[in-house]
Amino acid sequence: MKLSTRHIISINDLTKKDVLTVLQTAESFKEISERRIKKVPTLRGKTVVNCFFEDSTRTRVSFEIAEKRLSADTVNISKSGSAMNKGENLLDTMKNVEAMKPDIVVIRHSMSGAPQLISEAIDSHVINAGDGLHEHPTQALLDLMTIQEVKGKMHGLTVGIVGDILHSRVARSNILLLNKMGMNVVLSGPKTLIPVGIENLGATICYDLDDLIPKLDVLMLVRIQRERADDNLFPSLREYSRHFGINTKRLGAA
Repeated sequence: MKLSTRHIISINDLTKKDVLTVLQTAESFKEISERRIKKVPTLRGKTVVNCFFEDSTRTRVSFEIAEKRLSADTVNISKSGSAMNKGENLLDTMKNVEAMKPDIVVIRHSMSGAPQLISEAIDSHVINAGDGLHEHPTQALLDLMTIQEVKGKMHGLTVGIVGDILHSRVARSNILLLNKMGMNVVLSGPKTLIPVGIENLGATICYDLDDLIPKLDVLMLVRIQRERADDNLFPSLREYSRHFGINTKRLGAA
C-alpha cells in the first residue's frame, strides 16, 4: 500500500485516493482474522514503536494486534514506564526512541499537536492515534469503513454525529473525512458542547435530535468526555439523556 504522505497526523494529510487505498487494503486483510494462523509477512523486518502516553484499550490493542499479524516487531511505551515519568520531556524521549531506528512510531498524547511536533523532529513515519482535542484519524477511517460495509456506498449519505462534539477528536476527524468522501455531516448536542465555528470544517448543526433522526442515513454517537469536560456544561446526565440520548422511540424513527 503506497500513500501520498509520509505521516498520518490529520485526515487532511490524506487524499481521496489515499482513503480509498486504505479501505481497499483493509478489506483485503479482513480475511486474515478468520484464519487459524493470523499472520502475513507484510511488515517483516520492520519495527513499530507504540507510544501511548494517554490511557487506551481499544486503540492500543488494535494497533498492536494489527502490527503483529503483519509480522512487525513491536515495542510498547507508556508514560509511566518511560523516562518521562522521571521528568524527561516528550521531544527528548522521542529523540531517544529515534536513535534506535524504528520504522514507524504510533503516538497517542493528551496534548493537541504532539504527533505533528514529533513528525517534524524524527525520521520515522508517524501515525496519530489520538492527540488531545485535535484529531483521531485512524478511528475515522474505521468508522468510514463500517459505513461503507453497512450502506454499500458513501457519496451522498447524510451522517449525524451526536454528543460531546466540543471535546471529541473523533468527531473532528470524521467531519473532515466524511466531507472528503462526499457525505453530508450534521452535528447535534447541547449548545455548550458544540464548538464555535465548527461549521467551517464542513458540518451543519441541528439542536433538535427528534427532528434530525428521520433525515439521517447514519447516526453516530460520541460520548460525554467527563475526563476533559467541565461538569457545568449541561444540567445533568438525566437532562442530557432526555434531549440527546438514544432510546427505543428514537431508534424507531431512524
